[in-house]
Amino acid sequence: MRPAEEDTVPIFYPDILEQRTAPRTFSYGDKDVMLYALGIGLGADPMDERELAFVYERDLKVVPTAATVLASGARARGAAPQLAPGLRQSQLNYLMVVHGEQKVELHRPLSPSGEFTSETRTIGAFDKGQDKGAVVVNETVWLDTEGRKVATLTGSTFARGDGGFGGPSEGAPVPHETPKRAPDMTVRFATRPDQALIYRLNGDRNPLHSDPGSARKSGFPRPILHGLCTYGITCRAILQAVTDYDPEPILSHQARFSAPVFPGDTIAVDLWRDGREISFEARVEARQATVIRNGLTRLR
Repeated sequence: MRPAEEDTVPIFYPDILEQRTAPRTFSYGDKDVMLYALGIGLGADPMDERELAFVYERDLKVVPTAATVLASGARARGAAPQLAPGLRQSQLNYLMVVHGEQKVELHRPLSPSGEFTSETRTIGAFDKGQDKGAVVVNETVWLDTEGRKVATLTGSTFARGDGGFGGPSEGAPVPHETPKRAPDMTVRFATRPDQALIYRLNGDRNPLHSDPGSARKSGFPRPILHGLCTYGITCRAILQAVTDYDPEPILSHQARFSAPVFPGDTIAVDLWRDGREISFEARVEARQATVIRNGLTRLR
């Protein structure tokens, strides 16, 4: 039987660094790819053939950030967490958790369909203090049926209620620094009032994004857009403004979430290009709110 005080500690360090899921097999098809593209607003003009390529099965293209939903929304087998004997399993207080940062790195461009194996492990846990929370970093790797690495997804979670577990306070990933000069270009996207209702069909059905009552209980006047939807919209900005709607040059796309977006908001994405690196931030000008910070896209 564990000591009584351990029952109140959701993060066990360094045990959490050995925590991982069992390898799981998942598949997706063109419907999943097209639904994601529609969820981030592509295809609003059915006569725009550049965007149609992401929402029509003929010569279908895949938005790189679709990797954030194609595994989680698909049917998966064998996703139970694994720990060596004698190690304690950590459990975050999910009522106090927010998505901090997200990075997608593609070792090869995503195909419109396929079967893959993924495994998720915790690669970092940083203690900000009893009243300041914790940062937990997880990494998910996709392999194809031949064992080749396809994608690496790295995400950080800010666990507001889980500080004081005794782990290191320093060493968390350092955010990319956005250039101080004026943006080289800005692109704007008007989100739809029903955008979150579409995007949630990719797999994240948290009622915060669909139910007005749940949103009010969480302190918001109405449902908010998924942070990963806003993240996908920033990738859409790169496709439109930098790569001429070609997803293949995009090697990685990363950003930090800083404020919510409400469906119906217009998002302005500021871009700075320095060679094969594009820095970006996203704003809702009507509310003077920066919703994405420290963004960085690397091109092949």
